[in-house]
Amino acid sequence: MSAHSHVEGQLPHEPEKATLEGRNKVLGFWLFLGGETVLFGTLFSAFLALRHQTLDGPTENELFKLSLVAIATALLLTSSLTSVFAVHALHTNRVKALINWLIVTVVLGIAFLGLEIYEFVHYVHEGHGFTTSAFSSSFYTLVGFHGAHVAFGIFWISLIIAQLYKKGLNTTTAPKVYVSAMYWHFIDVVWVFIFTVVYLMGKVV
Repeated sequence: MSAHSHVEGQLPHEPEKATLEGRNKVLGFWLFLGGETVLFGTLFSAFLALRHQTLDGPTENELFKLSLVAIATALLLTSSLTSVFAVHALHTNRVKALINWLIVTVVLGIAFLGLEIYEFVHYVHEGHGFTTSAFSSSFYTLVGFHGAHVAFGIFWISLIIAQLYKKGLNTTTAPKVYVSAMYWHFIDVVWVFIFTVVYLMGKVV
């Protein structure tokens, strides 16, 4: 069944939890996110311990341009909102709207990733390479690891969009959409912490 031939009202209100398999996927993904939280917490701790170890390299205050980071933040937070709209479309069985919101989410994620790559290239030209100092190593590890999560999320959601076009919305594809939205919200929340701890603190503390 194609995405466009789905009959509205055919699925329950929360199709991601309509089957035992779907409920297990959601529960299992919450456990996965718990492990990811511990991992990111470790990276944040390492960054906070090393953020002033700049050696002869540039400092946080010299490097960071909050205007660029603010634009990237707005893009990612907007993508979180569009993923909320996608889940709402999922719960109301509106497949076309679901696909469209997922596409917008992917586009915003790509734009965010493009700005982050531009930012990294600019920092390297400013003498802030991965091995320049303990600060630079911890910065690129934390922010780059988050960027890798964004890239994975873009790839994952793109595959789900393709599945929705091919198989439509059913009790098999619905849990995939839902857990991908959970993942996307998680990396958005992590970015809020990065924006606060890395960039804002780097300019004022």
